[in-house]
Amino acid sequence: MKTRTLRLISIVAALALGNSCFASSIGEPGRSAGKANPLKNVYFGEEHLHTKASPDSFAIGNRGDWDDAYNYAKGKEIIHSTSGKKLKKRTPYDFVAITDHAEYFGVMPRLIDPKDPLSKSAFAQELAHPTMKPTNPKSAINTILGSILTSTAMPEYVKPDLIQENWARYLKVAEAHNDPGKFTTLIGFEWTSIPNGRNMHRNVFFRGKGPIAPYSAFDSYYPQDLWTYQEVQRNEGNDNFAIPHNANVSDGWMFSPNKFLGGPMDANYARRQALNEPLFEMSQVKGASEVHPYLSPNDEFADFEQFNNMINVGMPSQIKYGYYRQALADGMILENKLGYNPFKYGVAAGSDSHSAFSSNEEFAFEGAHAAVDDTPAKRLNEEVNPSGEAGPVVGSSGLTAVWAQENTRASLFDAMKAKETYGTSGTMIRLRFFGGWDFPKNLVKDKNFIKMAYANGVPMGQDMPKKTSAKAPTFAVWALKDPESANLDRIQIIKSFINKWGRADEKIYNVALSDERKVNPKTGKAPAVGNTVNLKTATYTNTIGDTQLSTVWTDPDFDVTQKAAYYVRVLEIPTPRWSTYDAVRNKLPLPTIVPLTIQERAWSSPIWYTPLNRKNKK
Repeated sequence: MKTRTLRLISIVAALALGNSCFASSIGEPGRSAGKANPLKNVYFGEEHLHTKASPDSFAIGNRGDWDDAYNYAKGKEIIHSTSGKKLKKRTPYDFVAITDHAEYFGVMPRLIDPKDPLSKSAFAQELAHPTMKPTNPKSAINTILGSILTSTAMPEYVKPDLIQENWARYLKVAEAHNDPGKFTTLIGFEWTSIPNGRNMHRNVFFRGKGPIAPYSAFDSYYPQDLWTYQEVQRNEGNDNFAIPHNANVSDGWMFSPNKFLGGPMDANYARRQALNEPLFEMSQVKGASEVHPYLSPNDEFADFEQFNNMINVGMPSQIKYGYYRQALADGMILENKLGYNPFKYGVAAGSDSHSAFSSNEEFAFEGAHAAVDDTPAKRLNEEVNPSGEAGPVVGSSGLTAVWAQENTRASLFDAMKAKETYGTSGTMIRLRFFGGWDFPKNLVKDKNFIKMAYANGVPMGQDMPKKTSAKAPTFAVWALKDPESANLDRIQIIKSFINKWGRADEKIYNVALSDERKVNPKTGKAPAVGNTVNLKTATYTNTIGDTQLSTVWTDPDFDVTQKAAYYVRVLEIPTPRWSTYDAVRNKLPLPTIVPLTIQERAWSSPIWYTPLNRKNKK
């Protein structure tokens, strides 16, 4: 244990100070300003956060504003808007994107402000001084939520000048908090298409200061119409991209081979989806969308933070076409048919918190749904909200890690668009992943590891260089534990591919294991790392696992004729889940409907292999 601890301290110190060859090669954690680093730094942040400017967030009691969200992310103390509790993040973020819903953007807080002319209407008066219970279908709160769920706007609150004015206020606050090199405020909004509870939401991000107004599902709930908005914005000089989320509750539409609510996907639809959507949000409070045990029965880690109910309709979501790993292979199949891969997604993650702050730290989760889950008793109530938007079934949060040259809007945006990103379940694991054709076996131990990897291969999110040789590709992967979290259990490389019968297939490889464990050559499985969690005290020890893992791996089952996508999954050793921390700290019963421990994890963006067309060598 002493050896591991000293080793971790030395590694983290070197990374933070940048005073060793190894540190300068890997890249700093991204906590200080300075010259741009051509070998990239890793920056951690939130790409999905709501304040009181979002109508549903406002409806559940949140009064936290844009300043609160930015200040919390920067490590400053704020007050929870419904519980009154003081909150402070242990490890600040490097960037934040506040993505309030475009529908009624910023309108609801103005309706209860007596100084605002909007507060004079009868609807505003009912909202500010309710005479009906919130459960009444005709209450102002339910009128708002029903309007969003049916994409039917109240016309007086979506007037262009009103939304533009509110959007301008948001941009002003974002600009005030933006501190290039130290803290970045990414500009974005959420487009909230949700017909019949089918989640087709996208967050849209801009390289610069953005447009004069967001585009909402009141304008259209079809993705292709959002893409038209994005393309028009790019033609006007506002570069942008969208990140879809919660495929797990899309009722099988997010990764469907059909157009949304339409017929079979055609080449133009696939092309536009790939053009406008480079990343996918892998994990957030409403579940992880990597994989489902039904789709991947041989994956022992597939049953992770499952959330299967569609939003506010109390019905289970269709599993097929709702998960990322299946979509990777299905996208390549569609590419063979249509010429474009609509699901060629890199990986991001976020919180989707509707409380103006994001509790990515499992040990410090304070809820994500304002008044609905602002106390431990509410969060642990297993009967609350059958749609699953509160109670112990929700996860804590995810986060996005970006390998970029510097902490600025332009640099982060460009790196995200290039898919040199990874997502985590909330932990700040450091992770690098490269693919090449002839990486030496000791590459990850070389002091010039990163420089050599960029020179002779490609990073996560890219395509393997075209090559005529039938030689199998090699992959270099390195992971370092979060200093505030648990040791690492293992590194896996997951291969999603088209098999010889032309169907989607997958294989999981345990490529690096802690504690000198070995893979069983017959099964490909590895012994469990163990579990040090004490459920009575909600504690664990880092007496198992390793502080860092790395390897250079060659695909032993490579077929030069088969398309494939490779991505990395890094797992920590088991730790208490947020719900266990909550129960023990507050002397409440341990929950019975969720696991008591969790293995936090990170998912890299894939590296794709496409067979060379030997006829035309393209």
